[in-house]
Amino acid sequence: IAGLEVLQKPCEVLVFSDSQYVVQAHKQGWLKKWQEKGWRGSDKKAVKNIDLWKRLVAAEKPHTVHYEWVKGHAGNEYNERCDALATAAADVGPHTEDDGFLGFTQASLTW
Repeated sequence: IAGLEVLQKPCEVLVFSDSQYVVQAHKQGWLKKWQEKGWRGSDKKAVKNIDLWKRLVAAEKPHTVHYEWVKGHAGNEYNERCDALATAAADVGPHTEDDGFLGFTQASLTW
């Protein structure tokens, strides 16, 4: 999202992601359907991380964006670098409360 937000003029962007959820949301049209249904999925429940999805949609707006999936932790040089940067950033902070996060309680997890 941040990468799209820093682009200063409309352009064509190819995003590689190890998130099947993000890639398929675009390629399968889920994102459009969620928006049409007031950010609700086919199960009628609110889509998780609505704040991030809305931010992504806004960041994509001036651009032509294509998504491609890459397998995570499989030796892809750029994916490994992104993982290292994200992990390092998470380790040092700053850490802020994510108001849009729909968290889980211990009781809601099934193992």
